[in-house]
Amino acid sequence: MRMYDLIMKKRNGEELTTEEINFFVEGYTKGEIPDYQVSALMMAIYFQKMNKRETADLTMAMVKSGEVVDLSGIEGIKVDKHSTGGVGDTTTLILGPIVAAAGVPVAKMSGRGLGHTGGTIDKLESFKGFSVDMPIEKFIENVNDIKIAIGGQTANLAPADKKLYALRDVTATVDNISLIASSIMSKKIASGADAIVLDVKTGSGAFMKNEESSFELAKEMVDIGTNVGRKTVAIITDMDQPLGYAVGNILEVKEAIETLKGNGPSDLTELCLTLGSYMLLLSEKVTDLDEARRILKDIIRSGKGIEKLKELVEAQGGDPAFVDNPSLFEKASIIEPIIASKEGYIKGIKADDIGRAALVLGAGRETKESEIDLSVGVVLHKKIGDYVKKGEAIATIHANDDEKKKVATKMILEAYEIVNEKVERKPLIKGIVTEKGIEKF
Repeated sequence: MRMYDLIMKKRNGEELTTEEINFFVEGYTKGEIPDYQVSALMMAIYFQKMNKRETADLTMAMVKSGEVVDLSGIEGIKVDKHSTGGVGDTTTLILGPIVAAAGVPVAKMSGRGLGHTGGTIDKLESFKGFSVDMPIEKFIENVNDIKIAIGGQTANLAPADKKLYALRDVTATVDNISLIASSIMSKKIASGADAIVLDVKTGSGAFMKNEESSFELAKEMVDIGTNVGRKTVAIITDMDQPLGYAVGNILEVKEAIETLKGNGPSDLTELCLTLGSYMLLLSEKVTDLDEARRILKDIIRSGKGIEKLKELVEAQGGDPAFVDNPSLFEKASIIEPIIASKEGYIKGIKADDIGRAALVLGAGRETKESEIDLSVGVVLHKKIGDYVKKGEAIATIHANDDEKKKVATKMILEAYEIVNEKVERKPLIKGIVTEKGIEKF
C-alpha cells in the first residue's frame, strides 16, 4: 500500500477503504509517513469530503492509535458530556455532581484550557489541594464509591488526533466537518464512555459561528457515535453571549457553587438541567426527560448536589471548606465596576471579545506554557434583552495588573451593543440531534 495512491484516490473523489485509513493513521502516528504526504491527503479530504463510513473509520483509527481507557470496572452505564467550547462554560462543575447524586456514574476525563480561560481541571484546582493525578484503579474506585471522579487526559489518548490536528492547524484544513467530528469523538470514545451527550455551541463565542454548520457538526458526531456503538445525543445551544455571568476560573467556580445551591443564572441552570436530563436518559436511570428533570431539580433543591461537589473535592485531595465558604478563594487585587456610557437595551454581547478580555487579564493560556491567574476575569451584570442606565455598571472586572485592566475594560465595553428599542431575548436551546434525526426549536 502506498500513500501516493491514497492521496490520488481521495483527490479524485473516491472512497478510502477501512484498511487504507488504518494504514495512513498508523503510519503517520509512528512517524513512517511524512508530513507533506499527510498534508496533501488532508487537503484532498477537505475538498472531496468523507462519507459516514469513512468518518467513523477515521475516528476509530485515531482511537486505536493510543490508550483506550477501560472503565468496565465501574458499575452501570457511564455517560460522558462534551462541550465544543464557549465563554463562561462551567457546566461540568454543576452537571457532574447533580448527575452523580442521581446515582449515575460520572467518569470524566477533562483537559486544561488553551484559550480565553482554563479548562475544567484548571477550575477545579482552584480548590486548594485538588488533584486529578491518580492511578486508574483509584479513579474507578472513586466512581464506584461516590459516583464521580474527574481525571486528566493521558498523553497517550488518541495521539494520532494530536498529530493530525497540529498539521491541519498549519495547513488550513481544520474547517472540515468530518475532520472536526472525528477529532472530538476519537477522544470521547477513547475515554471509555458507554454513552455521550454533546453540547454543540453556536454563535459568536463558539467554534461554529452559525446554526447550519452547528447542526451539521452535531449530526456528524451523533452518526459517528451511533456507528461505533455508543448512544449519542447532541444539544445545540446558544453562544452569542457568555453562558451565565462569570468568565474566569475562580469566578466561574463560585458561580457553579451558587448554581448548585439553587441561586445560579437561569441560562446556566437551564442548560445543566437539559444536558443532565439526557445523561440520565442515556444511562437508563429514567425512561423520560420530564422524570429526569424532576429528579435533578430535587437534587439541587435538597442540597444533594452541593454535598456531592464537596465529596468530589475531598475525594481528590481538595479542601471542601471552600464550597461552604467561597470567600476562602483567592481574590484579585483590583475589583472595579465597568460603567455604561449610554442607556438602552442590550442588543448583543460579542462573546468571543469577552473571552479575549479574560485572556488579556491572564485567565487563560496563549501557549501551553502560559501560567493562568485563577483569580482574574469578569462578571457580567447585563445580558441580551436587559435594560441599562447611563452610569450603571454593566460588569465588574477582576484584575491584578492595572494596564491589563485598562485594555480589558475597553474590550468589554466595545463587546456590548446598546440600542434604544426593546430587544427580544434569544432562546438558549436551538435543537436536538439524535440517531433518529434533527429537531430544531
